[in-house]
Amino acid sequence: MHITHAEASAAVSDLGWRDVLGTLTATVAVDSLSAAAEVAATVAALSDHLHLDLRPDRVVLRLQTPASRSVTRADVEAAQRISAAVATEAHPGAQLLEYAVDALDIDAVRPFWRAILAYEDEPNGGGLRDPLGVSPAVWFQQMDIPRPQRNRVHLDISVAHDEAERRVAAAIEAGGVLVSDAAAPSFWVLADVEGNEACVTTWQGRD
Repeated sequence: MHITHAEASAAVSDLGWRDVLGTLTATVAVDSLSAAAEVAATVAALSDHLHLDLRPDRVVLRLQTPASRSVTRADVEAAQRISAAVATEAHPGAQLLEYAVDALDIDAVRPFWRAILAYEDEPNGGGLRDPLGVSPAVWFQQMDIPRPQRNRVHLDISVAHDEAERRVAAAIEAGGVLVSDAAAPSFWVLADVEGNEACVTTWQGRD
């Protein structure tokens, strides 16, 4: 059953999970790759929707229902089962990327990106996704008039809702410019010193 971002976040935040781009994510700290494999063996049977990324120092856990590309009640319940089995925690570096392409005629440019990336259509929207689930998704932002004076491809960096302001502050401290926070906390628009843009985004304000 579909639930809102707010409901999902409230249900699992205390267990160390965060809703990032419609995916529940958490980490388990380990001290070796063999320990990571033991964690994977412990949790693998707890959800059919679980994605695991094993590293020598941590296991990254992600939960999302493939059919809807969103967090469902089943994912929340799986997160609770997993956290009962292993020590899950939030990682401030947890993030998911999307590429955003500004276009006047989305239907005209979409086939090019689908072909050159060997991507497939998103089931619930006009975006594209990596069929292997490894590389960032691509979505298309409608333009009303040409904007040759600005970059028309930018990164969307989706982070945990309680990490976003730190990430924005760090980017500004590193020489970036805040272009707009009018839509915050849904997203902040920032740019480097040459005007290349990136957005820091959260689930908040999207329900």
